[in-house]
This record gives sequence, structure tokens and C-alpha cells, in this order.
Amino acid sequence: MTDLKAELHRRLRAGRAGLLSKLEGLSEYDMRRPMTPTATNLLGLAKHLAGLEYGYLGASFDRPAPEPLAWVEDGSIWDGADMWARPEESSQYIIGLYQRACAHADRTIADLALEAPGQVPHWPEDRRATTLGVLLVRMVAETAQHAGHAGVLRELIDGRAGPDHDGFGDDAEWQQYHARVQAAADTHRAQDSSGPPHAR
Repeated sequence: MTDLKAELHRRLRAGRAGLLSKLEGLSEYDMRRPMTPTATNLLGLAKHLAGLEYGYLGASFDRPAPEPLAWVEDGSIWDGADMWARPEESSQYIIGLYQRACAHADRTIADLALEAPGQVPHWPEDRRATTLGVLLVRMVAETAQHAGHAGVLRELIDGRAGPDHDGFGDDAEWQQYHARVQAAADTHRAQDSSGPPHAR
């Protein structure tokens, strides 16, 4: 039988590594520029996840972050301040913050059993009580979700795709694949434009 805690921890570490790999080799501008209408950006994802690691796998078990998080202390986190990098917050600082938060969380995971009780202070009072197992699953899911976001953002920035990209084919094969997908979508564009009057 696979040890559940070890497997969850392995998947969490893989998600962390995947996210950080998407920041490699980029300029300060490309790491922080908003790439979607909701301003999703690479450094913001790392900054956000650093706060979650320190919170869910730290403070929730009376293991607070050993460094201040200004956006938590001043309440600007509730205005989205954890989702983007201020001009004075260098990529080196945010990446380092994330790595330190992950190391802090790793110590909690190593020291406690999945059944260890914890509390999430900002959750509704009747649902604050939880366990390491629940929060570890949540952290794995959060990290996987945002690592996926980071993969899409990186592809939009410079075309660098996932690890299986080169195994699929060269640029010409990718262009042919893209054309097939576009052609399939276009059949529905034509159908949508000629749909029943009440649908237009």
C-alpha cells in the first residue's frame, strides 16, 4: 500500500516544481505582466501560493510564518494584493518567499499525522476545525490548479509548453494540429451563426 501522506506530499512537491519551472528564464516584466482579463500573472501565482503554504500548512497548526507578509498584515490581501507583485517586490524575493513557505510547510507535514487537528482562522467559525489531511489535499489541489494556470501563461508569453510538447512533434506538426482543432471549432461557428432565430 502507498503511504497516503507520502503520496500527497510527493504530488505537492511536483506541483510546486512545475509552477517554479514556468518562471525560469523570463524577464522581470514577463514574470509580472497580466496575461488575462483578470490580470493573472506568474509572480502573482507564486506569491499567492506562498501565502497559502504559510497559512494552511503553517498557521493553521500554530506554526505561523517566521516572516511578515505585508499584504496579510494590512488587510490588502482581501483586495487581491497577494495576486500580483508590487514594483518593489523583486522576483528574487517572491520566489524565495515561496520556497521558504514550502520548506515551512514541509516541516509541518513531516511532524504531524494526517489526523492532526488544526483551525483555519478566516473560515466560518462553525467550519474552522479541520485536519492536516484535509488541508494537505486542499494544498495539492490549489497548487495543481495554479501550476496549470502558470503553464498556460508561459505558453502565451513565449510559446514554451509542457514537458510533452517536443514528444508530439516539431513546429510544423503543431501548426497542423492547431489547424485541425480550429477547423473543428469553425464548423460550430458556422452553425451558431445560422442557428434558430430565438437563439440569435
